Amino acid sequence: MSLSRTLSSATLLAAVALVSVAVTGAADAENAVEIQLSYKDRKFDPAEIGAPANTPIAIKLRNLDAGAMEFESKTLHVEKVVAAGGDATINVRAQKPGRYEFFDEYNEKTARGALVVK
Repeated sequence: MSLSRTLSSATLLAAVALVSVAVTGAADAENAVEIQLSYKDRKFDPAEIGAPANTPIAIKLRNLDAGAMEFESKTLHVEKVVAAGGDATINVRAQKPGRYEFFDEYNEKTARGALVVK
């Protein structure tokens, strides 16, 4: 088999894999549980949110403060900067039951919360 044919096959396999990931991600987003969360006065409201286990999650975050904030969770492997007065959707993969901490990286001591998955 020639090098160009091998590269063509590898390129095709890579493209199929990317399309598969994109379709799976879109399906997960459609089936996601939506959770409303706001951020004001350097605090999350509510400070504790809940979701069912083994289900994708879409956290709809509204930053009501005058400054930007960065939603971050090491255990959920997500981080997202949200502009002052802005909205963001934080997509979280399906999780096993447990407690997953999150915080505002800019105000880590006061702005803390948790996602409880049951």
